[in-house]
Amino acid sequence: MRRLLPDVADDVDLAEAYAEAARHRVDGRPWLLVNMIASLDGAIALGERSGGLGGPPDQRVFQQLRDLADVIIVGAGTARAERYGPPRRPGLRIGVVTRRANLDWTMPLFSSGAGFVITTEDAPSVPVDAVRAGHGEVDLAGALAQLDHELALCEGGPTLNGDLLTADLIDEWCLTISPLLAGGTAGRAAMSATEHPHPFRTAQLLAEGGFLFLRALRSR
Repeated sequence: MRRLLPDVADDVDLAEAYAEAARHRVDGRPWLLVNMIASLDGAIALGERSGGLGGPPDQRVFQQLRDLADVIIVGAGTARAERYGPPRRPGLRIGVVTRRANLDWTMPLFSSGAGFVITTEDAPSVPVDAVRAGHGEVDLAGALAQLDHELALCEGGPTLNGDLLTADLIDEWCLTISPLLAGGTAGRAAMSATEHPHPFRTAQLLAEGGFLFLRALRSR
């Protein structure tokens, strides 16, 4: 892995590259890091899955971020499309954000005990652990405040990312740029009904095998 910014270096250690002294709980909630991948033209999926955009370098960064995380959150649509199972690290749990709590409770993520849901207070009862906040819509700030962790890793999808952006809850953004053009109708990495521009500063840019790995921090 080669570092291009903030300085140039070869053979960078990933654990060192993705260490960040600024990570700490913010306003009573975990530090929130979002990790996404996109093609050169901004597509976040091929055939409704992100896997076709990736490769070995991307998988290494993906796993490094999971190794850093205290908890993972993901939208229900992404969990279904990407066929989420339990993470390889024992004890790491994945919270699936859902308004209606209409999920397949037999999927390996839940049957393994690694999965829980983040849902509304008025959603139906569920057979797994649940964090509840908000009525009709998930109160993401309220839900995150109930997580007793330092670092939460969000893996999308774009609707959840857009909701987090709207609520100004994103502290760190990691984006893998895949060296291909995709075309098609795949969406962008964050989607919301209205624009919510928030400034970020580039903390790091890495490169390997044609992939670029951008890491940016929220400017507050």
